[in-house]
Amino acid sequence: MIPVTVLTGFLGSGKTTLLARLLKSPEFARTAVIINEFGAVGIDHDLVEAGEESFVQLETGCLCCTIRGDLEATMADLVARRADGVVPPFERIVIETSGLADPAPILNAIMSEGARGSGLALGGIVTTVDAVTGLATLAREAQSVRQAAVADRLILTKSDLAGEAADLRVRLAALNPRAPLSEALFGEIDAGVLLYTEYDRLDDFHTHTHHVHADDIQCIAIRRSEPMRALTLTLLLEALADHCGAGLLRLKGIINVAEYPHRPAIIHGVQHIFHAPAWLEGWSTADHDTRLVLIGRGLSEAWVLNLIAAIEAEIAEIAPQQAPAPL
Repeated sequence: MIPVTVLTGFLGSGKTTLLARLLKSPEFARTAVIINEFGAVGIDHDLVEAGEESFVQLETGCLCCTIRGDLEATMADLVARRADGVVPPFERIVIETSGLADPAPILNAIMSEGARGSGLALGGIVTTVDAVTGLATLAREAQSVRQAAVADRLILTKSDLAGEAADLRVRLAALNPRAPLSEALFGEIDAGVLLYTEYDRLDDFHTHTHHVHADDIQCIAIRRSEPMRALTLTLLLEALADHCGAGLLRLKGIINVAEYPHRPAIIHGVQHIFHAPAWLEGWSTADHDTRLVLIGRGLSEAWVLNLIAAIEAEIAEIAPQQAPAPL
């Protein structure tokens, strides 16, 4: 599996500066980077310097739904060249998006390419927020709100110029209470913050439920100790895709599948597209609870719980327990 990390954030939030510094660090060896820009002129090429062991793929154009096919083609080309030995054997991909990019079609492109058997899987979303102008940007630009809301991790940039930025921290905590917030001082940050993936620490599927109603975006968490049958999971994802559609900005979870109690499944979804579950080799902790996180509009914990209960009741009537199929 090759994890793909999405580095997003609104215009001027410091993504390129951050990435340029990180590409010089030893931790970024064996990393392929796709840089996308808004506009026809490639300006980031002059700003990014890659170490000898890093392969950088530069692309022009904003990463949005109108050029989604280009992103998929770029990822497929990278994987093919890796297999042919044309480029160094990178172990991960980082995509730096345009500041105007909607994260949803980018995540859909990653999941669609992974479904084709490329070995790619969404590793996580990291969003940069400018400590100086971030509060005003969130109030003015709906795109910046979506970028922050779907993040697995938030990075506060330029905090050396803005001090504590207490109001912005409160705003981000209300918008995305589940995402750890890190600081980049003078463009410097630990590479592990960006290279972190959901597969590294299952603990980061936080266990406390938050009911957030910021900018009409809800962030809810479902936790259950009872294992979930594979058919229940399949039907649940189909129902969420049908009923939530574009309103579901992000879904992620770790699932205790009844048929495979020793191998947790990691799931990701955006709008009506869901990545095939990634089966891990085992649980990293004694906690084997199923945990689901949903971010979007028109969501409620009660509705999701009732949906799960209805699916389970229907399956209990029509589908007896069956032996698991081999993975």
